[in-house]
Amino acid sequence: MLKHLHVQVLIGLAAGILVGHFAPVFGVQMKPLGDTFIRLIKMLITLVVFCTVSVGIARMESLKQAGRVGFKTLL
Repeated sequence: MLKHLHVQVLIGLAAGILVGHFAPVFGVQMKPLGDTFIRLIKMLITLVVFCTVSVGIARMESLKQAGRVGFKTLL
């Protein structure tokens, strides 16, 4: 059961709530770790979007399709 990602996320959420409620000082000390995690997620999202768009354009067979994809992306 612990191999499922949604179960792990729920356990982490519950642990965060419990730490925040019962040990708020420790929770504040963990803030740099949380901020670093958020920065890493933002960095990965940017990379995944760039790679997805790049591969999508590379697989286009005509420039007309690439133009449509570019227009939709900007919109």
